Amino acid sequence: MINEQIRDKEIRLIGNDGEQLGIVSAKEALKIADERHLDLVKISPTANPPVCKIMDYSKYKFDMAKKEKEARKKQKIVSVKELRLSPNIDTHDVQVKVKKAIEFLKNGDKIKISIRLRGRELGRTDAAEQIMKNFAEQIKEFGVIDKEPKMEAKTMAMFLTPKA
Repeated sequence: MINEQIRDKEIRLIGNDGEQLGIVSAKEALKIADERHLDLVKISPTANPPVCKIMDYSKYKFDMAKKEKEARKKQKIVSVKELRLSPNIDTHDVQVKVKKAIEFLKNGDKIKISIRLRGRELGRTDAAEQIMKNFAEQIKEFGVIDKEPKMEAKTMAMFLTPKA
């Protein structure tokens, strides 16, 4: 709430440079803010009495938007890339997937390795787990296992994260 929107009888007033101006009426606080060509902004409406500050509200909003934009710029978005293997994958095919996984890890992405089991393959989950362990062994200098291989319905999945 700013300026005329503040309807409280008494408020605790803080100046634009942070000094305490004490408890005053809302009308008087608004008058002080007008004299300084600034806005009266309610900072803490739940306090007793509510706390208001004299400040340049448009500049405050601009600074907050600028800080938020800067924070978003510095934020690193980590995406999860998925590589699918099969239970009867050949060694060369594994090497191709390993190269792709290393590329993803170097870019800072997490990787989900999944093996979909169908029919009789569901009885050989140990073979799928062995394929995943070998895969993780081949890329151990670039990434570490975040979540061990685990069956989820008919799919075995394992997550890898880049080394720090």
